[in-house]
Amino acid sequence: MTTKNTYRIVAICFLSLFIACKQKSNSNSTSSFISPESGEIVKSGQPISLRLSFTDGLVDSIQYFVDTSKVETILDTTAFQLKTENYSLGSRLITAKIFRKGISEEVTANIIIVSSKKPDQYGYQIIKTFPHSVTSYTQGLEYHDGVFYESDGEANYSSLRKVALDGTVLKQQDIDQYFAEGMTVIANKIIQLTYTEKVIFEYDRATFKLLKTIPYNHAEEGWGLAFDGETVYNTDGTNRIFLLDKNTYLPTGMIEVYDDKGPVSQLNELEWVEGKLYANIYQSELVAIINPKTGEVEAYINLIGLPKGPVDDEGNNVLNGIAYDKAGKRLFVTGKKWDKLFQIELVKQ
Repeated sequence: MTTKNTYRIVAICFLSLFIACKQKSNSNSTSSFISPESGEIVKSGQPISLRLSFTDGLVDSIQYFVDTSKVETILDTTAFQLKTENYSLGSRLITAKIFRKGISEEVTANIIIVSSKKPDQYGYQIIKTFPHSVTSYTQGLEYHDGVFYESDGEANYSSLRKVALDGTVLKQQDIDQYFAEGMTVIANKIIQLTYTEKVIFEYDRATFKLLKTIPYNHAEEGWGLAFDGETVYNTDGTNRIFLLDKNTYLPTGMIEVYDDKGPVSQLNELEWVEGKLYANIYQSELVAIINPKTGEVEAYINLIGLPKGPVDDEGNNVLNGIAYDKAGKRLFVTGKKWDKLFQIELVKQ
């Protein structure tokens, strides 16, 4: 992607802060949360004490909810210990529904559950270098049956390409009127995202013939795609990864990505590698290795020092492009308009 919408990011951050910090109750509430503080960060698996303050101290019962699920009913005002290991990472709404003399009252607080584990760290060793086109503003990259499939972005210069390992373009479908983003191969089809045009293109894999255009309405922007054989994964530049149906491309779920410090945003190009999601973090030299079930960042790959070649725009010609050869166990990386594509091996730090 070129310039991302700064105002959108600022607005999202402000809204997230507002939600995290907000604690609400009925206007005539006589109760409030002492613990947790709204917006409190909790490590996954760490129990948290739910403790309320009452002006009169008299209650018949208290029902506690996490999001919309009831977790416990207690009959006094003692603190309740909430176990967090079974909850998804991210912001969780805690509600206390208090009953006294036939009247109910609700008070709420937010917690943010983050990973309990510090991510592992990997460096890399270059195994082999391949040519890569400096005209390719790489937005999506996959390896299948001895060739690369690549989605190239930029306004007025977008395309879908089939590329040999020596850099020869074997097939190309231009879509210059769109800003192309990530792509993924699904059996005999290829799907390709657009940045803000809110459509997904479905192509015949063999011919690159456009089969259909599908609305993309679950996010404001399209960034990355990957496929695990059953589910399509989709990033939108935040810390969210949407799970899409492989036939309709409609969302069936979502995970939020967190490490041990907080949300990991700017998730861009995706690749499915041996049961994990690898994600480029936009405008960085990092690739996050993500547990697709929990959203936990299990490791970071630091690719600093990869030679970019002739780069005409340091701010935009960044690392972006991960492909995996499942049969040969080879991992490839490149960047936007880089002149090289690298086969690398991970080195545990």
